Parts: sequence; C-alpha cells; structure tokens
Amino acid sequence: MYDFLQYEFIQRALITAVLVSIVCGVVGSYVVIKRIVSLSGAISHAAFGGVGLGYFLTVNPVLAAIPFSIASAMAIGGVEKKVNISADTAMGILWSVGMALGVIFINLTPGYAPDLFSYLFGDILTVTNSDLLIMLTLDLIIITTVYIFRREFLAVSFDEEFSTVVGLPSLPIYMLLLALVALSVVVLMKVVGIILLIALFTIPAAISKQYTHNLTKLMSLATIIGIILASVGIILSYIFNLASGATIVMVLAAAFLISYYLKD
Repeated sequence: MYDFLQYEFIQRALITAVLVSIVCGVVGSYVVIKRIVSLSGAISHAAFGGVGLGYFLTVNPVLAAIPFSIASAMAIGGVEKKVNISADTAMGILWSVGMALGVIFINLTPGYAPDLFSYLFGDILTVTNSDLLIMLTLDLIIITTVYIFRREFLAVSFDEEFSTVVGLPSLPIYMLLLALVALSVVVLMKVVGIILLIALFTIPAAISKQYTHNLTKLMSLATIIGIILASVGIILSYIFNLASGATIVMVLAAAFLISYYLKD
C-alpha cells in the first residue's frame, strides 16, 4: 500500500512539505493576523521577475528570486507607507510590473525555459536536493529572525500605531516582516507555484486561527496542519496523476471548508 514511499522524488516531496509548512506556520500566522494577505500575493507575483532574471543570467531561478523578491517587498512596503496612493493601487502596479519583467527576461533568454510552468503552478514532485538545501537554509534564516524579533513582530502585527507611540521602530520592523514574507515566497515557489502559493501561505493559519488566539499555539497548529494537508495533497496527486500544486491547494481549501462548518 505504501510502495510509493520507496521513490526518492516522493521522499523529497514529503521532506519539502515539512520545510514549507514550517514557513507557512510561522510567517503565515503573521500574514493572517496583520491582514496582509493581498500584499503577500503582490510580493509573490512580483517575484516572477526574479525567476525570469535567473533564466536570463543562467543561474538557479530560485536563487535569483531571493534578492528580487526582497527588493519587491521593500518597494511594495515603501510605496504603501510613503506614497500618496492607495495600497491596493500600489500593489496592483508592482504586481503587474514584476510579472511583466519576468516575461521580458524570459523572452530575452535564448532557447526554451523547460521548468517555467513549475514556477508558476508548482510541482513538488520535481524538487531536487539543491532545492531542499535552499529551502532548509531559508527556513533557518526565517526561524532565527522570528525568534530574535518575536516581541517586535507581535507588537507591530496587532497594533502598529501603538507600537510607534511607545517607541518601537515600527516601519523597519514592518519592512523586516515583509522581507520574511519575500523569503517565504521563494521557499513555496517550487511547491505550489507563484500563482497558487498564497493558499498554502494563509489557509493553515486561517484554519488554526479558528481554534486559538495564542500566537505560539497558532504557529504550531498551522505548521502541523500544513504538514498533514500538504502530504495528503502529494499522495493524492501521485495516486490520481494530478498536478501536485493544484491538488495541494484543493486539499487545503476542502480542509478550510470542513473546519469552518465544524467550528460553527
């Protein structure tokens, strides 16, 4: 019954599910509490410019997406806070510009981009050992940063104005949080893709938020839920020969609906 577990690509996919679920549990909890889901979606789509740049420079697109995603997050956060236009307008502009840059870089790159579809819609079954190493490194950076700035993130997430009043550097802390969102986007990119990653980023935390308001418990529960649901999605995608990213998202959505009705 569990013969598929002997395959290395399934083993790598399940390890990936654990790594990405840690990110979803930790950073995703802040995203849900702070209500910056749309902003996170803008960062994820802008990150496609980094993927295109990676193809253009003939380097690993995931590595190229790291500085590009962080720069996009800083730009989106800066425009949102300092420019006299609405946040949704700023996000829409930068969202579109990032995607457009990615398309232009890919058009300028000679030859064919064979893995492009996986960056857009995800394919956790094609994750390589080098991808796992990058994810593990980013996970450690994210967890360490969250641990060091846990009090500041907590204050800014719940009441940014009060944090400023009591003397916390709210804007730099907020920008750092957006940088962690950007790094999380890179971790999730190969799993469910840029188009779908916002679901994996927010649904486990949204489910957990129905049962606890303690941030530590929220992160832990969201991580466990993410591991379980992502693993179920991987197994179903293998059994029924379905796209892995889309299958994981559908499992997440079904779990959210079930939890919502059970809670009521």
